[in-house]
Amino acid sequence: MSIATLSPEALVLTEQVGTIRRLIMNRAKARNALSLDMMTTLIDELTAAEADAATRVVVLAANGPAFSAGHDLKELNAHRNDPDKGKAFFDETFKTCATLMQTIQGISKIVVAEIQGTAAAAGCQLAAACDLAITVNEAEFGTPGINIGLFCTGPGVELTRSVPRKQALELLITGEMIDAHTAKAYGIVNRVVPKEYLRIVVDKYAMEIAGKSAQALSFGKSAIYRQDEMTVADAYDLAAGVMTDNLLADDAVEGIQAFLEKRKADWPSLK
Repeated sequence: MSIATLSPEALVLTEQVGTIRRLIMNRAKARNALSLDMMTTLIDELTAAEADAATRVVVLAANGPAFSAGHDLKELNAHRNDPDKGKAFFDETFKTCATLMQTIQGISKIVVAEIQGTAAAAGCQLAAACDLAITVNEAEFGTPGINIGLFCTGPGVELTRSVPRKQALELLITGEMIDAHTAKAYGIVNRVVPKEYLRIVVDKYAMEIAGKSAQALSFGKSAIYRQDEMTVADAYDLAAGVMTDNLLADDAVEGIQAFLEKRKADWPSLK
């Protein structure tokens, strides 16, 4: 059963179907530009999803032809008339964007991007920040800020952690857009599917993930992001400790016992 929890006029629509919560960016006419209010709303909705025990997977989607065109340039430009020429607002915007990306990776729930159209600049950053990303053949990806004199430094943080550095720099330096299949080859997205099957494929992924051990996913997601910038030795130290804690958790006790008894696991964390 589908339950919409926000009005159609909201910046972000929330739809709950069983254990899957879909957050739908709803600024189609503005190409889902990441205004300050849009980013704040997304942070609030992700935080609410994390706190909801019934939600096991979050899908980040969008209405309209674009997934997200990136930062709201009209909003940013309007603040050039501020006494400080916009400095405080610009700083708040980019810090909020950083918080949004870190919230996606910091919550224990797996976040899947459902990308139905162009993801540019901070929109490309948003797609890359999600744990998994599935897109359509028609989508394009890129960081075209350089074309307007603004290097996409924020998106570069995410891209250089998802994409080989030379490919990331190519996107950042040239500002050129790439097609969905190139984005998959680079590592920005996991799958490219026909547009008519996008939601079907995303829901299939989400339902499969939702059936896994919530404890194991929480342990693993946190550790993977934490170890990313560590030395190999420190990463293995972290991983060993996390795996020990994971092995002591109820789900691992049940999962291993179920494997040995050749039966399906009944995860305690999902009860």
